[in-house]
Amino acid sequence: MSNQDTIFHKIIRKEIPADIVFEDDEVLAFRDIQPVSPTHILVIPKKTLPSLREASDEDTALLGRLLRTCSQIAKDLGLDADGYRVVVNAGEGAGQSVFQLHLHLLAGRSFSWPPG
Repeated sequence: MSNQDTIFHKIIRKEIPADIVFEDDEVLAFRDIQPVSPTHILVIPKKTLPSLREASDEDTALLGRLLRTCSQIAKDLGLDADGYRVVVNAGEGAGQSVFQLHLHLLAGRSFSWPPG
């Protein structure tokens, strides 16, 4: 599989349908098809970036944009009143299974700490 042939890249290219909740030139957000909470939205950059480990200084603004998108989606969906969690897994050992950077926006249930 090439770096641009993950399921997320196929969703970006609209080759696979998704329940999209937000899209602009840099970011795409859609509902996870295997949710772990009542609200489970994946927020991904359209730029190919396998994981947070590969992010560089040139990605600083994009990383901020991803977090800001999570915050805005949570506000738009009314999730911010009860709280939400944003998770980034970096590498297989952390649970990453699709190698395109993605943030999990989770809400709708109580979360424990530490996670995992």
